[in-house]
Amino acid sequence: MMESLKSQLEKMMDAKKLNQTFRDIMKNQVFSDPDVKKFLAMHKEVLDKNAIERSAAKLYEFVSEKHKSQTMTGELAPGYTPKLILNNHRIDVVYEPTTELINKRTEEKIKNRIHSVFMPKDLKNASFEAFDVTKRRQHALEKAMVFVESYLDSPNTFHKGLYLYGAFGVGKTYLLGAIAHELSEQGYPSTIVHFPTFAVEMKNSIGKNTTEDKLDSFKRASILMIDDIGADSMSSWIRDDILGVILQYRMQQELPTFFTSNFDMEQLENEHLTQSQRGENEPLKAKRIMERVKFLTEEVEMSGENRRHK
Repeated sequence: MMESLKSQLEKMMDAKKLNQTFRDIMKNQVFSDPDVKKFLAMHKEVLDKNAIERSAAKLYEFVSEKHKSQTMTGELAPGYTPKLILNNHRIDVVYEPTTELINKRTEEKIKNRIHSVFMPKDLKNASFEAFDVTKRRQHALEKAMVFVESYLDSPNTFHKGLYLYGAFGVGKTYLLGAIAHELSEQGYPSTIVHFPTFAVEMKNSIGKNTTEDKLDSFKRASILMIDDIGADSMSSWIRDDILGVILQYRMQQELPTFFTSNFDMEQLENEHLTQSQRGENEPLKAKRIMERVKFLTEEVEMSGENRRHK
């Protein structure tokens, strides 16, 4: 529709058959527009009366589309704003992305760096700014911010992650998301995985012969965040051949790793990792896993009221 309007106007201009209505529009709307006036003044040495007349359709398009973008009604290119340019002694219109579109694209890039697996979709929106700081949550937030600052200062050296533990609903997972978002803003990707769901997925992958590929992607993640470890009882296979392999690789490669759990490290070892799903008591295997966890992370308690009931 815009193309046909432009061509009609250009034919009218060429034939010098402008009716009074169009003359009025050009005079009262187009040539009185502050951006048009400013552009013509800037290029008065180049643009004579004839060049301006030949570019009338472009000037009309600019004013019309600018108004549409400001009122957000029927834009020719939603998310873009028109701009006047000089093109071979004629006036032309180009479309540039709006600040809102640029910000939206930037935010999408940030979110795309956060590989969220079996996690709530809105976790990617988490941020330090939106973290509700209380006395009992402040220490954990400070530790998270120190990690981010240290990592950004020296991303190629080893930094211990955090083992965040505390009661259900105190914001442990949200804080992981905030760390991931902060790192992503600076271009560093991370992977957040819900461990109980991941364990089920790994068991299902055996029949599909995809276990090795899945395991490889998690163990090699530049920053790995394991959420809700200890929530479900673990089979010996998941503990030793999946979690153990992931943590061993990450320990050897000194890759940042995080955990959240409802249990402190001692409870996780004695009450969850020692006792297998079949009821076997395997304290040495549990200790081996915990040695890797302790090498990779610093234990930090989070407490407070259950925020999911708010």
